[in-house]
Amino acid sequence: QVQLVESGGELVQAGGSLRLSCAVSGGTFISYAMGWFRQAPGKEREFVAVISWNGGVTHYVDSVKGRFTISRDNAKNTVYLQMNSLKPEDTAVYFCAADKYGVLDDDTWPEEYEYEYWGQGTQVTVSS
Repeated sequence: QVQLVESGGELVQAGGSLRLSCAVSGGTFISYAMGWFRQAPGKEREFVAVISWNGGVTHYVDSVKGRFTISRDNAKNTVYLQMNSLKPEDTAVYFCAADKYGVLDDDTWPEEYEYEYWGQGTQVTVSS
């Protein structure tokens, strides 16, 4: 059984930084594309970032480009989301997700249906 466990969310002031981690167990992490999504209060869950199986390809939602960086350590079965210059509008529950097809060769990577496995989420709160 594949399990994803997020950590690193907390309360931070605007302009600050956080690094989220997502540890994956029970599956073949190296073959997965890994994504981060977020859900703000009263809003639908949205795509944030994705990284291919080997880290060679990444994509971001426009609102976080230049501020967030997704990375992975295949030796540790972990994916990270480094978040800098945080804004109050970044406040959300952040979820990591795994796509068993690890090559990002089409345009479906922002879609939730592409991801077979999901974590429970970690809360990020950015105060103004």
